[in-house]
Amino acid sequence: MKFPNKDTPKTGKAIEVANDILWMRLPLPMALDHVNVYAIREKTEECDGWTLIDTGFDTKKSRSIWEELLKGPLLDLPIKRVIVTHHHPDHVGLAGWFQSKYASEIWASRTTWLFARMMTLDRNEKPSKETLNFYKSAGMDKEILEQRSKSAPFNFSDVVAPIPLGFRRLQQDETIRIGKRSWKIHMGNGHSPEHSTLWSIDDDIVIAGDQILPSISPNLGVYATEPEADPVGEWLESCERLLLEANNDQLVLPGHKLPFYGLPNRLTQLIENHHEALERLSNFLITPKTAAQCFEPLYRRKINSSEYGLALVESVGHLNHLLKEKKVIREKTIEGIWLWKKI
Repeated sequence: MKFPNKDTPKTGKAIEVANDILWMRLPLPMALDHVNVYAIREKTEECDGWTLIDTGFDTKKSRSIWEELLKGPLLDLPIKRVIVTHHHPDHVGLAGWFQSKYASEIWASRTTWLFARMMTLDRNEKPSKETLNFYKSAGMDKEILEQRSKSAPFNFSDVVAPIPLGFRRLQQDETIRIGKRSWKIHMGNGHSPEHSTLWSIDDDIVIAGDQILPSISPNLGVYATEPEADPVGEWLESCERLLLEANNDQLVLPGHKLPFYGLPNRLTQLIENHHEALERLSNFLITPKTAAQCFEPLYRRKINSSEYGLALVESVGHLNHLLKEKKVIREKTIEGIWLWKKI
């Protein structure tokens, strides 16, 4: 991979990564401490404005940064629309705010919009029984499980603004016009269902969201909402399909980390890395293990407390894929914990 930009955008500032495309960053309060957002100029004889790609969390700080961006590099021009690549809160967080305050249109896949709106309306004061049972079945550490059972859960609406009714659906193989370019839509899955990626027809630019990342792998987790899901299989299928569209001249604009060149090699590397992880995991299951006991073969490093939750749900994701491929079996103990074993 090659990284054309050594510097990253400073708070409230933008870097032009291609003609009429600005790269900006919003902070995140976690180990992955930023999300990339992009603005594409929409200048015609009738009007002048911007299309935004993703928005960051809905926090006072993020709103303040956006107001600074709007008055600065975005030239106080209207935000005509916001394209949401997928429903995760660091990407959809302020979409509803833009729609309500600036009359921006929201464009997203149907699944993205429905998931985001549903989850903003689903607020819990304590963890659901289903969530705690799911964590227990994965073999979550007893102390961590006890702590989570007594703590207020993360609610989507804590960092996602209310989403009004009304959106424009993006679909696979659709071509849309943004500014001077036509873009073909390719949907990915695994990290998030019906994740939109945009591929410029007029030049070599790909807006990848979190479907394809340069130096980290997208999280492929399973949750209590769909405990039998196979995000690993869905993501591998997406990578193999997108590889057919990739070439080395494409500038990839990801949802995190740095813009990069070398998309065919990166997709191949991601596919191979996950197949290797699945092979290590399968060989590790000569004796029965819980999902929480599978961190060593999957990650090959120590998982700290801040990473534990994401590591656990991704472990379940890989185990579910092996189960679907009929490479492992599982059996539930009388305590309600799944034990996984290689066939």
